[in-house]
Amino acid sequence: MTKDIRLNAFIMNTVGHVAPGLWTHPRDHTADYRRLTYWTELAQLLERGLFDGMFIADVIGVYDVFHGDRDFAIRHAAQVPVNDPLQLVTAMALVTRHLGFGVTSSVSYEHPYTFARRISTLDHLTEGRIGWNIVTSYLDSGARSVGQDALAAHDDRYAYADDYLDVCYKLWEASWEDDAVLRDRSRGVFADPDKVHAIRHRGPHFHVDGVHLCEPSPQRTPVLYQAGGSGRGRQFAARHAEAVFIGAPTTAILKTYVDSVRASAVAQGRAADDVKVFNMHTVVLGRTDAEAEEKHRDYRRHVNRDAALTLLSGWTGIDLGKYELDEPLRHVKTNAGQSAVETFSTADPARTWTIRELADWVGIGGRGPVTVGSPAAVADELEAWMDETGSDGFNLGSVVMPETFKDVVELLVPELQRRGRYKRDYAAGTFRDKLFGRGPRLAPSHRGRQVKIDDAGEPAARESVAAGE
Repeated sequence: MTKDIRLNAFIMNTVGHVAPGLWTHPRDHTADYRRLTYWTELAQLLERGLFDGMFIADVIGVYDVFHGDRDFAIRHAAQVPVNDPLQLVTAMALVTRHLGFGVTSSVSYEHPYTFARRISTLDHLTEGRIGWNIVTSYLDSGARSVGQDALAAHDDRYAYADDYLDVCYKLWEASWEDDAVLRDRSRGVFADPDKVHAIRHRGPHFHVDGVHLCEPSPQRTPVLYQAGGSGRGRQFAARHAEAVFIGAPTTAILKTYVDSVRASAVAQGRAADDVKVFNMHTVVLGRTDAEAEEKHRDYRRHVNRDAALTLLSGWTGIDLGKYELDEPLRHVKTNAGQSAVETFSTADPARTWTIRELADWVGIGGRGPVTVGSPAAVADELEAWMDETGSDGFNLGSVVMPETFKDVVELLVPELQRRGRYKRDYAAGTFRDKLFGRGPRLAPSHRGRQVKIDDAGEPAARESVAAGE
């Protein structure tokens, strides 16, 4: 049985996201990112197109690896300036009913106790439509900006994240019992203190002694996204992620990743389909192939090569300014995003990328593939990617905003619906309900539902909760 294609809009609270230089296009409106109506109108457009979610990327730090200089990033708006993603959500939630919001937040720069409150607040205000894209950060400039000497080692950042997640799980899942909140006006009792527990966490990186400041939200734990494609990132995803975001440039690479992460999830005691996999993809649509190709040529005239190499240098940790344009990329182990290096240098032995080719590739769509064509041609391509890899859908990047997503809603979605590969209405319930159809809570086999409160005087995480659902 073929699966429905799921779509997220891959965006960022910035000018230059994954189409560096396209902010100069006369039809592009990303320079309006500072205006609330820019975001509310985008959210309404995506909901009209029955998108599952808006995946809001973020980065802490400035891309200063290319030529060892931040000037390129600032001059060309290579993901700077960049505003906070979480503050967009409540306004967009107010004007939509179903659209999910996957917000990116790094474990490296905010304490889990205060972060858990921010997410619970958003889960309440969106009525259960919040997700969290868990990242560990990859820019040294970000670490230095918050007073750290340098970014921690790649695998050490994931060990830190494991402890961070355990704190969050205990706060979200175990601090307040399901029936702790009474709202008993006659007795003047809002909540039963015997059913609200301090977590008293003692981990390798965090010591937390306190109760969660929020009553249980509709999902308790947000839908958990993760975007790490390295070996250690896959291990982390198998343990924690419900949805994984990957930027594979070929179906062969994507299938290898899908098979690997699902096998790892099973090894963790989870079901293979407990993890949804979304690949980055960008589409350029026209009513005909010729119209789409002309639009693509028009877009490419606005690509800024220096801005593209600025982004890729930051993602990989390799100063691509030291290479000649026609020199091949060599694999270099760095402390930045190892999956980005592996994707282009080792993952596909049949392909050698030159710096010029990399700049052209990243110029539209970032690390992911680009499909150009009529609705029928693009639908054919997306179906092939899904069916050949076992993936679940796509994080669609934008080229010109909001034109890219308007084309998807008006041209591509009806074609996919005609083929029976795309929903015609939203399912009921929370973001997690819509993705999995199994209720608002984490699956009982998920690590987050297994946590225990670390104190002899407090109860273990409630065994009855899973049984009583």
